[in-house]
Amino acid sequence: MIKKSKSQNLTQKTLSGLLWKFAERIGAQMVTTIVSIVLARLLLPEDYGLVSIVTILITLCNVFVSSGFGNSLIQKKEADEVDFSSVFYASLVISLGLYAILFFSAPAIARFYENDLLSSVLRVMGLRLPFAAINSVQQAYVSRQMAFRKFFFATLAGTLVSGAVGLYMAYSGYGVWALVGQYLTNAVIATIMLWIIMKWHPRLVFSFKRLKALFSYGWKLLVSGLLDTGYNELRGLVIGKKYAPSDLAYYEKGKQFPSLVAVNINASFNSVLFSAMSKVQDDRQKVKAATRKSIRLSSYLLMPCMMGLACVAEPFVRIILTDKWLPAVPYIQIMCFVYAFYPIHTANLTAIQAVGRSDLFLKLEIIKKAVGIVSLLISMWFGVIWIALTAMLTTLISSFINAFPNKKLLNYSYGEQIKDLLPAVGLSVLMGVPVYLMNFISLNIYALLCLQVFVGVGLYLGASIIFKVESFGFIWKIVKKMLKRKNAEEQSGRNNAELLSAEEIESFLRDVDKDFPIPLSEKTDLKEYALKLQERATLFVERAEGTIVSMVAGYTNDSQDGLAYIAVLATKKECRGRGLAEKLLQKFLSECKEKGFKAVHLYAVKENEKAVALYQKLGFEEYFPANEQRPNDLHLILKFES
Repeated sequence: MIKKSKSQNLTQKTLSGLLWKFAERIGAQMVTTIVSIVLARLLLPEDYGLVSIVTILITLCNVFVSSGFGNSLIQKKEADEVDFSSVFYASLVISLGLYAILFFSAPAIARFYENDLLSSVLRVMGLRLPFAAINSVQQAYVSRQMAFRKFFFATLAGTLVSGAVGLYMAYSGYGVWALVGQYLTNAVIATIMLWIIMKWHPRLVFSFKRLKALFSYGWKLLVSGLLDTGYNELRGLVIGKKYAPSDLAYYEKGKQFPSLVAVNINASFNSVLFSAMSKVQDDRQKVKAATRKSIRLSSYLLMPCMMGLACVAEPFVRIILTDKWLPAVPYIQIMCFVYAFYPIHTANLTAIQAVGRSDLFLKLEIIKKAVGIVSLLISMWFGVIWIALTAMLTTLISSFINAFPNKKLLNYSYGEQIKDLLPAVGLSVLMGVPVYLMNFISLNIYALLCLQVFVGVGLYLGASIIFKVESFGFIWKIVKKMLKRKNAEEQSGRNNAELLSAEEIESFLRDVDKDFPIPLSEKTDLKEYALKLQERATLFVERAEGTIVSMVAGYTNDSQDGLAYIAVLATKKECRGRGLAEKLLQKFLSECKEKGFKAVHLYAVKENEKAVALYQKLGFEEYFPANEQRPNDLHLILKFES
C-alpha cells in the first residue's frame, strides 16, 4: 500500500511540476517576447545581428557550467549536501576561468568578425557566466525537489526586471546596449531571487571524490551538450562571418518565434519528465509509458502551433515586427517544420539520460552532428536560405537516429513513435490547409490574422472532439479536475473527501508520524485511520507541488452535544513557520460556527509550547469535563459566542 501511495505522489508531483514548469516557461517567454517585439520595432536588424554573434559565443561557454554536472545531480539517486556544494564551487571556478578567456580573446574575435564594437559587447555580456554557474546548481536542486513553483517566481522576476531595463535603454537611445542590458540583468535577478527563496545554499564542504563520480556520468553529457550547442550555433557563426549582420538577424528572428513555442513545451516536458523517469529508471515499462505519453502530448500541443505559425507567417511579421523584418518570413516557415519534430528528439533523449545511458547519448550526438556539419559545409556556399533548408533534412534524419536505441532499451520502435505522432500531424494538416488558403483573401491584415487564428483553433479543437483524440481527452480531463477542485475550494474553502484520497491522507500521516510525541502508528493502523478520516472527517489541507504539506482533520457530523472535535493538526517540518496550520485551523473553526456548533475541543501535549500558544492565540482555554478520558494531556476548548 505504501508503494502505491509513493507512486501516486510521484505522479501528482510530476503533473504539478509539469504545470508549474510550463507556466514558468510560458510566463517568462511571454514577457520576453513582448519586450523583444518592442525592441525589434525600435532597433535595427544590424543591432540584433551583432548581439546574436556574442550570444552564440557565450552560449557555448555556458554549456561548460550548466551541462553535465547539473544533470548528474538530478540523475544520482542519493545526492546530498556534499554533492551539491562540490558542484557549486567547481562550476563557479570554471565559469570564472571561461570569462577570463573571453575577456582577453575579445579583441581577436572582434577582428575576425570585422566589428570593433564586438569586443566591448562580448566583455560585458560575458559577466553572465558566473551567474549561470550558480543558477545551474539551483536548477538541479529545484528539479530534484520538483519545487518548480519557486523557479516560476524567480524566472518571472528576472524577466520582468530585465525587460524594463531593456525597454528603458532602447527608448533612451542606447541601441545595441539595450539588448546587452536586458540579457545580463535577466541572469542576475533570476539567480538572486532563487538564492533568496530557496532552502539550499552551498556549505563549506568539497569532495573531489564525489565530483569525480558525478563527472563520470556528466562528462558525456557535457561533451554531448557542447556538440549539440556548437552544432546548433554553428550555422549562426558561419552566417555571421560569411554574410551581413542583417542576414544573421533575419535567420535568428526566423528561429525565435517557432522556438519560443517548441522549446517551452519541450523544455517543460524534459525538465519534469527527466526527474520523474530517473526515479523509476529501473522499471523500463514505466519509462516507456512516460516517453510515449510525452511524445503524444507534446506533439498534440506543438504540431498545430508550428503549422499555424507557418501558415500565418507573413501577416504575423507585418503586424508584429513591421515590414523591415519581412525577409525573416521564409526562415520562420522552415524553422516551424524543424521544430515540429522536437517531441521525438526530446522524449527519446530524455529517456536515454534517465536510464543512465549517457555513453549512448554521446554516440548519438556525434553521429547527428557529423551529418549536420556535412550538410552545412555543402549549403553554406549557396546562401542563407539553403543553410536553413538543410536543417529540415537533418531534422528528419536526427529523429530516426534518436529513436533507434529505444527500440532495444524500451521496446519502443521508430514506427511506434511515428504512429503516436500521426494524430497530431493529421489534425494539423487538416487545420493548416484552409488557414493558409485564407492568405489569398483580400482582407485587412489585422482582420485576416485574427480570422486565421480563430478558424485554426476552432478546426483543431473541433476535429479533436469529433475524432475523439486521446491526448485531447487527457488534457480536458485534467482541466476539468482542476476547475472542479478550484470551484469546490471557492465554495466551501475545504478539500473534502471528494478531493482527497485515502492514499494521499495516509502518505501525509506517514510523513508527519514521528513528529507527534507518541507516533500515530503506535496507536492505530495508519491505513485504516486515513480511510476513516477520508470517509467521516472534515478535512482542510494545504498543498505544495501537488502534495499535502499541512492538514487539519476533525469531526463535525454529530452536533447533538454541540461540540466539534479536532483529531489531527499537523504540518511537515520543511513547511513550518509559514502560518499554514493557523490558516487551516481558522477555516475549520469557521465551518463549525456555520454548522451551529457551540464549541470546538482538542487535546494537546503540554510540552508542545508552540502548538499550545497557537491554540491560546485563537481563544482556546483549558477544559475540565466530568468524565475526562485523557487526564495526562492538555484538554482545550474554544466556545463560540451565542
